[in-house]
Amino acid sequence: MHSDGYISGRGIARWFPVLSRIDWMLLFFALPITIAGLLTMQSYGSGSMFFYRQMTWLALAVVTFFITAFIDVSMLKKTQVLVVLFLGAVGVLMLISVAGRTANGAQSWLSLGGLSVQPSDFVKLILILILAKYFSRRHIAIGEVKHLVISAVYMAIPFLLVFLEPDFGTAMILGLIWLGMALVAGIRKRHLALLFGAGAVAFIFLWSFVFAPYQKDRIQTFLNPLRDIHGAGYNARQAVIAVGSGGLLGKGIGYGTQSRLRFLPEYQTDFIFAAFSEEWGFIGALLLLIVYGLLLARIISLSLHGASNFETLFAAGVAILFMSHLLINVGMNIGVVPVTGITLPFMSYGGSHLIMEFGALGILSSMRRSTRKIHPEDLTKEFEGL
Repeated sequence: MHSDGYISGRGIARWFPVLSRIDWMLLFFALPITIAGLLTMQSYGSGSMFFYRQMTWLALAVVTFFITAFIDVSMLKKTQVLVVLFLGAVGVLMLISVAGRTANGAQSWLSLGGLSVQPSDFVKLILILILAKYFSRRHIAIGEVKHLVISAVYMAIPFLLVFLEPDFGTAMILGLIWLGMALVAGIRKRHLALLFGAGAVAFIFLWSFVFAPYQKDRIQTFLNPLRDIHGAGYNARQAVIAVGSGGLLGKGIGYGTQSRLRFLPEYQTDFIFAAFSEEWGFIGALLLLIVYGLLLARIISLSLHGASNFETLFAAGVAILFMSHLLINVGMNIGVVPVTGITLPFMSYGGSHLIMEFGALGILSSMRRSTRKIHPEDLTKEFEGL
């Protein structure tokens, strides 16, 4: 295998020329993370149902990776395609507000037959595509404040719809995607400061005249889970105990008492990092984070060598998406970030986010077929003076 992630060797290229176009390093780093999640789910008796379901979702996710790895990237750059995707996503979010299924206090799910789908997961990827297109087309004039405002509107529409579900965690991720991509694109920082000021004023207005008491209570509990230690703050407290009890080497697979004895709810989703850390200890958790780091480094490398500004910005957006999920999820598992319901990429139980994540990697693999040699300082020059 070449260092750039492609299969090498004349024999493979002769007999399987299609496979030589895949960026295998993306799968090489993502699959072990998913397997770590599967092992954690399989460790517990009743948790085996999550294991078998997640195996099915993983199979669909890998298929999605290969499908998206061979799509024509130029199609994703077409304004008509992106507009249809964006309007469709907004329409689905509006439908959820009327006919969505409520789980864990948020009306954010659609029931399709026997399956439950969380459309907001796919909205994240669509937002990255929209912003990559918008910022790449306004490369020269990106410093103008109107482009900051217009790009913020693209984010604000799904942000508000998700926020009112209420799904504060996903809304936060959408905001972080926009903020990160705007900074990469070269938006002026003083313009960002003005926009944040306007957002603060809008939030004060909503808090004073729009939000219902139960919505205010959710926000307060989100910011300070320990205000309700026997209710909303219980999970956060148990997660910290689970992480600490793992020690250096962990208790062993299937011997995590916090999860096994059900002291730690949602160990297969929001708090899977705590369940994993209890079994594998500090060393296991550190190795897991190293693999995440290698995956993010690979994605950032693809961003630096993007064939155009669109590819560069899309890869940067995917890196921001995964990094935001990782930092927030691990942070809430160790008690330094409020509990948000944010999944751990590739590891938490659930099909919607897993298919979206492997789909994003597939698109990156497709974009990798056309690259440019570029150094970090050259990328800075592309955006300087804006």
